[in-house]
Amino acid sequence: MNKIDSHHYFDWAATAPFDTTILEESLQESFNTWGNPSSIYKIGTSAKVALNDAREQIAKTLNVNSNSLFFTSGGTESDHIPLLSILSRYTTGTILVSSIEHSAILAQCEVLKRKGFNVVKIKPDANGIIQVQSVLEKITDDTLFITVMAVNNETGAIQPVEKIAKEVFELTKQKRKPFFHVDGVQALGKIPFNLSETFIDSMAFSSHKICGPRGIGLLYLKSPEKIESFLVGGGQEKNIRSGTENVFGAIAFSKCIKKFAINSQNENTQERFVAQQNYTNAFIQKLSTLKNCHIIPKNRLDEKFSNEHFSPWVLQAAFEKIPGQVMVRALDEKGFSISTGSACSSKKKSRPILEAMNVPPNLQEVAVRFSFGHSTTLKDMDELFLAVKEVCDLFC
Repeated sequence: MNKIDSHHYFDWAATAPFDTTILEESLQESFNTWGNPSSIYKIGTSAKVALNDAREQIAKTLNVNSNSLFFTSGGTESDHIPLLSILSRYTTGTILVSSIEHSAILAQCEVLKRKGFNVVKIKPDANGIIQVQSVLEKITDDTLFITVMAVNNETGAIQPVEKIAKEVFELTKQKRKPFFHVDGVQALGKIPFNLSETFIDSMAFSSHKICGPRGIGLLYLKSPEKIESFLVGGGQEKNIRSGTENVFGAIAFSKCIKKFAINSQNENTQERFVAQQNYTNAFIQKLSTLKNCHIIPKNRLDEKFSNEHFSPWVLQAAFEKIPGQVMVRALDEKGFSISTGSACSSKKKSRPILEAMNVPPNLQEVAVRFSFGHSTTLKDMDELFLAVKEVCDLFC
């Protein structure tokens, strides 16, 4: 994507434009480490060193032990490895899953349901947030696995995953503790978080959401020894994820994490995060002046509430009398890229996340998602608003 197009690109939650500098540097480095990391001769061991250097860099940025990090093919696989590991140990039991999860989780849970597991969905409140008590009250003696995402990919709602994980631990510490997994794909590089002191058992990440290459992901495992992978093969990544490692992808992903992760080590990302909160709040207020616009949830109009409970990089809004697909196409004609929701389910007419929030069906049909990135400017968002206003004036 060229620089001109990226100014009017507002679907960062689907994928981020490449950081070409990082990708070019990483590709050059990988030319010197093209061997198979599992091979014991020099060109293989040099690839292994590069792979582990990338892992060490990520561990330093995320403030975790490098032994807890495993490279995968992407966010979906990083979600599936912990979830499917239960198949290696159990034939039945209960899985608790939030009803606002990405299809990577929800679809796989449906497969497990057909295999005999009891899948129980946890509904969010009207703001799209999973409440701690909603999880605790559904835990039973046979609960094996709990999964709640960190940041919802359609509404931007930040879930209290660390608090949920801690309360689950306290509730079950005299019993068998359920495994607690978090889809962190929309969290990395988007909100501050700390894995160094947490009761979260695993967390999934994806490179292409933070300007890295596609086909490379990361899985954090607090206690890798507790995972027995359902998918086996060559035993790479300490038997957690078999398959020849993507050294180029790992190098590039490590550089992207170092550049974009929001933490105390990187003042630039912290400042950019606050700036985006201001940009998004201003954009919300402007949208609210349009008579046919509904911010979802409406509590995002409260800046303090929005800053505390929502990622500033994702916003859901509905425009009466303008079907979501029509708004997407109309803006596309003007050179602006937005979406109606997750790219992985863009062809589906249903909006399960909005339905779980009890958003009225008439608003679900006209809802769209705006999502932003580190290079989005206030000017870009002002231009987006004017384009949205023009579409609204045309249809209303």
